Amino acid sequence: MSKKKHGEMKTLVEKMLDKAAISYVPYTFPTHTEGDVQQLDAAGADVDPHLVYKTIVFTGNKTGPVVGVVPLDRRVSLKKIAKASGNKKVELIPLKDLEKTTGYEHGANTPIGIHETHKYPIYVDAVAEQEPQIIVSAGKIGRSVGIAPDDLIQFVAGHFADIGEADE
Repeated sequence: MSKKKHGEMKTLVEKMLDKAAISYVPYTFPTHTEGDVQQLDAAGADVDPHLVYKTIVFTGNKTGPVVGVVPLDRRVSLKKIAKASGNKKVELIPLKDLEKTTGYEHGANTPIGIHETHKYPIYVDAVAEQEPQIIVSAGKIGRSVGIAPDDLIQFVAGHFADIGEADE
Protein backbone atom coordinates (compact mmCIF):
# COMPACT_ATOMS: atom_id res chain seq x y z
CA MET A 1 0.00 0.00 0.00
CA SER A 2 1.12 3.49 -0.59
CA LYS A 3 0.52 6.90 0.82
CA LYS A 4 0.40 10.03 -1.31
CA LYS A 5 2.81 12.79 -0.43
CA HIS A 6 1.83 16.45 -0.27
CA GLY A 7 -1.83 15.57 0.35
CA GLU A 8 -2.49 14.70 -3.29
CA MET A 9 -5.78 12.83 -3.66
CA LYS A 10 -5.49 9.18 -4.60
CA THR A 11 -7.02 8.11 -7.89
CA LEU A 12 -9.81 5.55 -7.97
CA VAL A 13 -7.28 2.99 -9.26
CA GLU A 14 -5.00 3.61 -6.26
CA LYS A 15 -7.97 3.23 -3.92
CA MET A 16 -8.91 -0.07 -5.62
CA LEU A 17 -5.37 -1.39 -5.18
CA ASP A 18 -5.35 -0.29 -1.52
CA LYS A 19 -8.66 -2.05 -0.89
CA ALA A 20 -7.29 -5.24 -2.49
CA ALA A 21 -4.06 -4.92 -0.42
CA ILE A 22 -1.95 -4.90 -3.60
CA SER A 23 1.40 -3.17 -3.28
CA TYR A 24 2.15 -0.37 -5.76
CA VAL A 25 4.32 2.70 -6.20
CA PRO A 26 2.61 5.96 -7.26
CA TYR A 27 4.19 7.95 -10.10
CA THR A 28 3.45 11.43 -11.42
CA PHE A 29 4.68 12.24 -14.92
CA PRO A 30 4.82 15.51 -16.80
CA THR A 31 2.26 15.77 -19.62
CA HIS A 32 2.06 17.51 -22.97
CA THR A 33 -0.63 18.12 -25.55
CA GLU A 34 -0.25 16.44 -28.91
CA GLY A 35 -2.92 17.40 -31.43
CA ASP A 36 -6.12 17.57 -29.39
CA VAL A 37 -5.14 15.02 -26.72
CA GLN A 38 -3.06 15.29 -23.59
CA GLN A 39 -0.34 12.66 -23.12
CA LEU A 40 2.13 11.50 -20.52
CA ASP A 41 5.73 12.51 -21.16
CA ALA A 42 7.87 9.59 -19.94
CA ALA A 43 11.00 11.22 -21.37
CA GLY A 44 10.68 13.94 -18.72
CA ALA A 45 10.75 11.42 -15.87
CA ASP A 46 13.57 9.47 -14.32
CA VAL A 47 12.29 6.00 -15.32
CA ASP A 48 13.09 3.57 -18.10
CA PRO A 49 10.40 4.11 -20.80
CA HIS A 50 10.40 0.33 -21.40
CA LEU A 51 8.85 -0.06 -17.93
CA VAL A 52 6.04 2.41 -18.68
CA TYR A 53 3.10 0.66 -20.34
CA LYS A 54 0.32 2.11 -22.47
CA THR A 55 -3.21 0.71 -22.53
CA ILE A 56 -4.79 0.45 -25.97
CA VAL A 57 -8.37 -0.61 -26.64
CA PHE A 58 -9.49 -2.50 -29.73
CA THR A 59 -12.70 -4.04 -30.93
CA GLY A 60 -12.61 -7.62 -32.10
CA ASN A 61 -14.92 -9.07 -34.73
CA LYS A 62 -15.98 -11.84 -32.29
CA THR A 63 -15.35 -10.56 -28.78
CA GLY A 64 -16.08 -6.84 -28.94
CA PRO A 65 -13.68 -4.68 -26.88
CA VAL A 66 -10.21 -6.10 -26.15
CA VAL A 67 -7.49 -4.36 -24.13
CA GLY A 68 -3.77 -4.52 -25.00
CA VAL A 69 -1.06 -3.33 -22.61
CA VAL A 70 2.47 -2.81 -24.03
CA PRO A 71 5.60 -0.79 -23.16
CA LEU A 72 5.83 2.72 -24.60
CA ASP A 73 8.70 1.60 -26.84
CA ARG A 74 6.58 -1.14 -28.46
CA ARG A 75 3.25 -1.25 -30.26
CA VAL A 76 0.44 -3.77 -30.28
CA SER A 77 0.47 -6.06 -33.32
CA LEU A 78 -3.09 -6.27 -34.64
CA LYS A 79 -2.48 -9.83 -35.87
CA LYS A 80 -1.01 -10.99 -32.56
CA ILE A 81 -3.72 -9.51 -30.34
CA ALA A 82 -6.43 -10.82 -32.68
CA LYS A 83 -4.97 -14.32 -32.40
CA ALA A 84 -4.47 -14.10 -28.62
CA SER A 85 -8.05 -12.90 -28.09
CA GLY A 86 -9.72 -15.42 -30.39
CA ASN A 87 -10.65 -12.88 -33.05
CA LYS A 88 -10.06 -13.08 -36.78
CA LYS A 89 -9.30 -9.34 -36.79
CA VAL A 90 -9.25 -6.37 -34.44
CA GLU A 91 -9.19 -2.63 -34.99
CA LEU A 92 -8.61 0.37 -32.77
CA ILE A 93 -11.63 1.83 -31.03
CA PRO A 94 -12.16 5.25 -32.69
CA LEU A 95 -10.97 8.10 -30.46
CA LYS A 96 -14.49 9.58 -30.43
CA ASP A 97 -15.84 6.31 -28.92
CA LEU A 98 -12.98 5.66 -26.48
CA GLU A 99 -14.36 7.36 -23.37
CA LYS A 100 -17.83 5.90 -23.97
CA THR A 101 -16.28 2.40 -24.32
CA THR A 102 -13.81 2.49 -21.41
CA GLY A 103 -14.88 5.33 -19.14
CA TYR A 104 -11.48 6.98 -19.58
CA GLU A 105 -10.19 9.73 -21.84
CA HIS A 106 -7.28 9.10 -24.23
CA GLY A 107 -4.07 8.97 -22.20
CA ALA A 108 -5.79 7.87 -18.98
CA ASN A 109 -6.95 4.38 -19.94
CA THR A 110 -5.96 1.88 -17.29
CA PRO A 111 -6.33 -1.90 -17.35
CA ILE A 112 -7.26 -1.78 -13.65
CA GLY A 113 -10.16 0.65 -14.00
CA ILE A 114 -11.37 -0.86 -17.27
CA HIS A 115 -11.49 -4.32 -15.70
CA GLU A 116 -13.33 -3.01 -12.65
CA THR A 117 -16.16 -1.49 -14.71
CA HIS A 118 -16.26 -3.49 -17.95
CA LYS A 119 -14.52 -6.88 -17.54
CA TYR A 120 -13.11 -6.69 -21.09
CA PRO A 121 -10.40 -9.27 -21.86
CA ILE A 122 -6.97 -7.81 -21.06
CA TYR A 123 -3.69 -8.93 -22.64
CA VAL A 124 -0.34 -7.71 -21.30
CA ASP A 125 2.68 -8.05 -23.57
CA ALA A 126 4.70 -11.09 -22.51
CA VAL A 127 7.86 -8.95 -22.13
CA ALA A 128 6.35 -7.75 -18.83
CA GLU A 129 6.95 -11.19 -17.31
CA GLN A 130 10.68 -10.41 -17.11
CA GLU A 131 10.20 -7.23 -15.06
CA PRO A 132 9.78 -6.97 -11.28
CA GLN A 133 7.53 -3.92 -11.80
CA ILE A 134 5.75 -2.25 -14.71
CA ILE A 135 4.09 1.15 -14.67
CA VAL A 136 0.49 1.52 -15.88
CA SER A 137 -1.93 4.44 -15.83
CA ALA A 138 -3.72 5.21 -12.59
CA GLY A 139 -6.74 6.46 -14.55
CA LYS A 140 -5.69 10.10 -14.75
CA ILE A 141 -3.35 11.65 -17.31
CA GLY A 142 0.10 12.01 -15.77
CA ARG A 143 -0.65 9.64 -12.88
CA SER A 144 0.53 6.04 -12.90
CA VAL A 145 1.21 3.12 -10.60
CA GLY A 146 4.14 0.74 -10.55
CA ILE A 147 2.89 -2.78 -9.93
CA ALA A 148 4.28 -6.30 -10.13
CA PRO A 149 3.14 -7.77 -13.48
CA ASP A 150 1.81 -10.95 -11.82
CA ASP A 151 -0.25 -8.86 -9.38
CA LEU A 152 -1.69 -6.88 -12.29
CA ILE A 153 -2.59 -10.01 -14.26
CA GLN A 154 -4.25 -11.59 -11.26
CA PHE A 155 -6.18 -8.42 -10.30
CA VAL A 156 -7.57 -7.80 -13.81
CA ALA A 157 -8.04 -11.50 -14.71
CA GLY A 158 -5.66 -10.80 -17.59
CA HIS A 159 -3.28 -12.85 -19.69
CA PHE A 160 0.35 -12.51 -20.66
CA ALA A 161 0.57 -12.86 -24.45
CA ASP A 162 2.99 -12.12 -27.24
CA ILE A 163 1.08 -9.08 -28.54
CA GLY A 164 3.82 -6.50 -28.99
CA GLU A 165 6.37 -5.66 -31.62
CA ALA A 166 9.15 -3.11 -31.91
CA ASP A 167 7.95 0.42 -32.52
CA GLU A 168 9.36 1.74 -35.78
